[in-house]
Amino acid sequence: MTSLKNLQRLARKHGTPLFVVDHVALRRNLSEFKKYLPRVQPYYAVKANSDPAIVETLYRHGASFDVASIAEFRLVYDNIKGLPAKERQAFIWDKVIYAHPIKNNATLRELNRYKPLVTYDNYEEIGKIRKYAPQAGLCLRLKVPNTGAMVELSSKFGADPGEAVDLIAAAHKAGLNVEGISFHVGSQTTNFANFVQALQLAAGVFNEARLRGFDKMNLVDIGGGFPAPYDANVKPLHELAKVLNAEFDRLFPDKKIEILAEPGRFMVATAATLVAEVVGKADRDGRRCYYINDGVYHTYSGIIFDHCRYSVKAFRQGPTQISAVFGPTCDALDTISLAENLPDLNLGDLVYSENIGAYSHASSTWFNGFPPATVIHINRD
Repeated sequence: MTSLKNLQRLARKHGTPLFVVDHVALRRNLSEFKKYLPRVQPYYAVKANSDPAIVETLYRHGASFDVASIAEFRLVYDNIKGLPAKERQAFIWDKVIYAHPIKNNATLRELNRYKPLVTYDNYEEIGKIRKYAPQAGLCLRLKVPNTGAMVELSSKFGADPGEAVDLIAAAHKAGLNVEGISFHVGSQTTNFANFVQALQLAAGVFNEARLRGFDKMNLVDIGGGFPAPYDANVKPLHELAKVLNAEFDRLFPDKKIEILAEPGRFMVATAATLVAEVVGKADRDGRRCYYINDGVYHTYSGIIFDHCRYSVKAFRQGPTQISAVFGPTCDALDTISLAENLPDLNLGDLVYSENIGAYSHASSTWFNGFPPATVIHINRD
């Protein structure tokens, strides 16, 4: 990540709040993922941060993409630089998965001409895909354990493994092509057993499907959940990769079976830093309170929507005290932290939060008329 001195320089030049995306970190994260999981093709989860420059950098360095809306699909399609339209359409077939199990009819109609790979997890979706996107390839999403994940997903999506092969059979009966199995162990999963159990469930469904004659499936999508190193308690990727690679060899030894993943947070969380300014200061109930010009309706939205906590740090040095930090809006919900160790700050001083690239700026609003942070990119190719 860029130095503190450079962050201050950028803030003076561009103003605050300022969301600084470092493409060195993006490239490093993608390279690390590919190094430790050589059999897995990463499909970056665009929802984590849909900035077009991030999409472009990851594409240029070999990433594919997981999209969950037609807007994300168009964003990826429009930002694949240097490819004529026909080649971009071919790219969509190989390099994009529409991984939202529930899709509206208009979306399916628009996707159909690209022959996309889409997920599904229920019978009603089969009927919709058959009618509106019959050229799509299908990937059945399974319900799997999400124990210990920061954001749990299996209560909303995923077919019960017990009915999985029947859903595959129903899709084939409808004239659709089921290419494989997918799952998601939950966002920011530090419990590696989730992945092990999910892979075992997927292998069981895979084998049962083949025994029932559905032997042309050739991919397993292991979803997201790869944890970002928010603190020292998060085990590094290479430890998870060691577990995963052993399970791949044991459960899916046939190298013709493609393995996909949908890392979002891992790719982008450490690639951005927010710089904000102290705009208010007060002492309330014996505690110092600071008000800064970014909050939970903006870059700190992950506090609300993502169950994440971001440490607020000061550039100024000095003795610290436990302080509260609030955002700029008139809403009491706009609380960033009630317990930050901060020195005595003055109005106009700058503070920063690291590792804030995922599920943050992507959810910013204009609540109370306050605009989202300005985004700048450094160290692009």
